Amino acid sequence: MKRFLPSASVCLILIAGVARAADITYWIQPCTNPATRCIASDVDLARWALQAWERASDGKLHFVESELNKAQFRMVWALPARGVYGETMPIEVNGERGAVMNLRVEDGFTRDKLLHDTIVYLTCVHESGHALGLGHTQDFDTIMYSFQFGGDIDEYFGRYRRQLAAHDDVRKYSGISAADRTHLLNRLSSK
Repeated sequence: MKRFLPSASVCLILIAGVARAADITYWIQPCTNPATRCIASDVDLARWALQAWERASDGKLHFVESELNKAQFRMVWALPARGVYGETMPIEVNGERGAVMNLRVEDGFTRDKLLHDTIVYLTCVHESGHALGLGHTQDFDTIMYSFQFGGDIDEYFGRYRRQLAAHDDVRKYSGISAADRTHLLNRLSSK
């Protein structure tokens, strides 16, 4: 596998304290531009990433698909850029905070379809974590880990990949650690 350095992502505090489920609207760009190297099943991976955070939130988050112009979370398949998996940037949507997650599918991962799925899915989980207000960690076992702290990139993705026998197995393994979940719940209850 090629080695890449991640980009810095902008962390957002999207959700104010939530006593009940907060609806967050989202839109995922269809995979129609071959230059992005996105494939149709990558849209499922992006959706499953949001569902993983929803499950981890103890019912405090609820993601609702919407039209692009109404979506607080927008997942966009960006053109590949060497060294960058994804980047999250803040936006405002109808007076509300939101985020655009630029997701990049690097070349060379399609020989192993499940490795491709692993990298795309974990990138979607990581970037949507930023959109939810979570910052980078130095803990290699978390989804919010940043390669800026070093670490074995092959092993980071490989340990998740080894759990998969088929594309749909991604739904079984959230990639969100207990520490990530605790950070999310603390973030949701602190506002």
